[in-house]
Amino acid sequence: MKKIGFILLLAALTSVSGLAQEIKWVSLEEALELQKKTPKKIMMDVYTSWCGPCKMLDKNTFHNADVADYVNKNYYAVKFNAEGNDEVSYKGKTFSNPGYKPELANRRNSAHELTRYFQVSAYPTIIFMDEKGDLIAPIRGYQQPNQLELYLKLFKNDDHKDMDSQEKFNDYYKAFKPEFKS
Repeated sequence: MKKIGFILLLAALTSVSGLAQEIKWVSLEEALELQKKTPKKIMMDVYTSWCGPCKMLDKNTFHNADVADYVNKNYYAVKFNAEGNDEVSYKGKTFSNPGYKPELANRRNSAHELTRYFQVSAYPTIIFMDEKGDLIAPIRGYQQPNQLELYLKLFKNDDHKDMDSQEKFNDYYKAFKPEFKS
């Protein structure tokens, strides 16, 4: 009987720790609304349903406990299907995907107007926005937890504002000491 109780307790603790590793995703409109009450930057995962590196980013990086904890504390996290069919309001404009074809929902489809607006040309791309919802920078490609950590901290602390040359970024990069576990 004690073994069953111990197993149940262990399973419950494992479930709770698993839940703690989830990023709290919201829509872009929700993030922009939340910013009005509690200003935070936005991290937007621009993905597609057919993109292998997008799935790896989600599984390996966004489910990393350190990444999830840091993002949840310091950012509003948005998942955005770059070829989806949602209507999105941003900066007083409504963006849609007029070329969307439902039969291609799990294959390559037309790029969403918001994807084009942000000039996303590769998937995945992580878009960072400031506390006013203005674009800071798009980061293209798959990022491992400690690679993403560099950008999460760079933008969170506004260190990017002092970088006006590649040399300054290189110096920041060389001095950066990742703390996230892979």
